Amino acid sequence: MPVPVPSGVDVTIDGSTVRVKGSKGELESTFDTRLTIEREGNEVLVARPSDEAELRALHGLTRTLIDNMMVGVSEGFSKSLEIHGVGYRAVLKGKNLELALGVSHPVVITPEDGITFEVPAQDKVTVYGADKQQVGQIAAEIRSKRPPEPYKGKGIRYVGEHVRRKVGKTAT
Repeated sequence: MPVPVPSGVDVTIDGSTVRVKGSKGELESTFDTRLTIEREGNEVLVARPSDEAELRALHGLTRTLIDNMMVGVSEGFSKSLEIHGVGYRAVLKGKNLELALGVSHPVVITPEDGITFEVPAQDKVTVYGADKQQVGQIAAEIRSKRPPEPYKGKGIRYVGEHVRRKVGKTAT
C-alpha cells in the first residue's frame, strides 16, 4: 500500500534513509536495508523482497513510520494530560513546564528540540511536536512524575484515561 505525500511536504530518499521536510519541522529516519523505499509521483512505495514473516512485519512498520513522519511535519502530533489533586497545578515559565505535585519543590521539565508545551488551564497540559514517538515519550515522562493513584485518583493522567478506583479500608 503506497504512502501518499501531503501537499507542502518534501520527501528525500537516499537508499534506506528517508528525510521529510514540512511546515512543522524536519524528520529523518533510517530503515532496514532489506526493504526498498522509492518515490513514484505523489506516493512513497515500500517493497519487500519476499513474504518472510519478519520482512512482512518490517514492511508494515516501515510504511506506518513513514506515514507518521509525513503527518508529523504537515499537521503535527499532540498529547493532552490532566492533573487531579488539591494544590496540583502546572505553569508555563518561558518554554519550561513547572509542575506543583505535592512535593517540597517544583518539578521543572525542559522541552527537547521540536517539543512545545501549552497550559490552557492550571490543571491541563498539552505536548506538541512533529515526532510522534518523541511527543508520546515526553507525555509519559510528565505522567511518571505523579501517576494517578487508585484510592483518591490524584495524579497526572492522559485526557480520557480511566483510572480504576479501589475501595479503601472501612472502620468497623
